[in-house]
Amino acid sequence: MTNQFMQRAIELSLKNIKENRGGPFGAVIVKDNKIIAEGTNLVTSTNDTTAHAEITAIRSACKVLNNFHLNGCQMYTSCEPCPMCLGAAYWANLEKIFYANTKHDAAKIGFDDSFIYDQLNKPYESRKIPMINTPNNAAIEAFTLWAGKQDKIPY
Repeated sequence: MTNQFMQRAIELSLKNIKENRGGPFGAVIVKDNKIIAEGTNLVTSTNDTTAHAEITAIRSACKVLNNFHLNGCQMYTSCEPCPMCLGAAYWANLEKIFYANTKHDAAKIGFDDSFIYDQLNKPYESRKIPMINTPNNAAIEAFTLWAGKQDKIPY
């Protein structure tokens, strides 16, 4: 049985397809048993590769709550979050994630994230996009300043 929050996420995904705004994904953020934010995949309509439904919902919820932490919030999403969205959910401190379709369902229709998981297990120099560490004393200065900053807002 689908609850009202999951039903809304699925409705958003279907509407997104009909309006041709992006991929078939929708998400809602719930706090205190009320939807506080909604999001859809807007990648193709905004030319923003990060505009996944979960990300747009998180961005909206942060604005609504005027906080970068979403403590006490749950996400309902039409599909299991990709690695980027899952990372964002952790950074946002979401309490729980409910999802309908799986990453395997998504892969069957062309949204296969398995290559990202595979890449993360490879040495930096063997990845499709090689990562090359270029240490720099000037760059570490920002970290030193942050570490000593008395009025910083930790996250």
